[in-house]
Amino acid sequence: MINTISTYLGDKAEYFLQHTSSTIPKEHLSLPSGEFVSHYFDSTNRNNRVLRNLEYINSTGRLAGTGYVSILPVDQGIEHSAGASFAKNPAYFDPENIVKLAIEGGCNAVASTFGVLANTSRKYAHKIPFIVKINHNELITYPNKADQILFGTVQQAYDMGAAAIGATIYFGSPESSRQIVEIANCFAHAHELGMATILWCYLRNNAFKSDKDYHVSADLTGQANHLGVTIQADIIKQKLPENNGGYTALNMGNSSYGKIDKRVYTELTSEHPIDLCRYQVANCYMGKIGLINSGGASGNNDFAEAVTTAVINKRAGGMGLISGRKAFQRPMQEGVQLLNAIQDVYLCNEVTIA
Repeated sequence: MINTISTYLGDKAEYFLQHTSSTIPKEHLSLPSGEFVSHYFDSTNRNNRVLRNLEYINSTGRLAGTGYVSILPVDQGIEHSAGASFAKNPAYFDPENIVKLAIEGGCNAVASTFGVLANTSRKYAHKIPFIVKINHNELITYPNKADQILFGTVQQAYDMGAAAIGATIYFGSPESSRQIVEIANCFAHAHELGMATILWCYLRNNAFKSDKDYHVSADLTGQANHLGVTIQADIIKQKLPENNGGYTALNMGNSSYGKIDKRVYTELTSEHPIDLCRYQVANCYMGKIGLINSGGASGNNDFAEAVTTAVINKRAGGMGLISGRKAFQRPMQEGVQLLNAIQDVYLCNEVTIA
């Protein structure tokens, strides 16, 4: 297994697999394990039904019992338009094929829209955990806008047998204050009903793009994660960090933005991707709330990119990967193979915590 992983990593294999972190010690982290739910949620305010659904997620698929998760997300039909998402593989216009891919691919759960999961719930909600994505940014309003709006209710998700709800907040956007209040209320309701909660903690503001795209900076995404766990998300979904110094860049010239301590850059992070990701984990209560990173868009090197992301996430102390387009924008059997390649990273004992 490690040989295949190393092959995907290519000439960066040693860089990723042998890195020793000298930033936040791994001993300070709460790491995934088969007893993750019992160890880290037993002292929380989550009720027994929430714990049962978290355990349902953690006990499904190839990664069952490891504390790690592999989730198939397919909400791109709304977020990126159905045509743009499914033209490569029109089979996934059919909701059942989305669920089948998650099951055949050995995933812990499938995350999708109210429509997709409602269309398949009686046949599949008891076979694989459903995560209902309750809000979206639709791309048909002209001109296009960036705002996450609710597409249904928490009660509807509960009634179809969902194990969890998912939501996105565009932190840093003009609409973020409304979204924070809206989703905090939805998460509270979901917990009352016994469902777990997963937050897509995304940044969204044109000012975050300057010399670099600071939407994926470790310091800003880390703070988004910290806001996400504050509204009681049980799992945080975040893009893999690609740079750092977002706060510094936004405080150039006469501008004043946020607050930061230089030790974030000199002691708590380095330029290594694993250390940047570890800062994201630290902002999830040192790993007590699991961090899953997203797999990104489909391209020419999907298997290598997915395995690399999984290695970074695992070695940083993360909880797993949520990968959609790389898996469903190809024939189903290839999608299954890609999902399995991701899962193999978390099953491989030789990929250790840095």
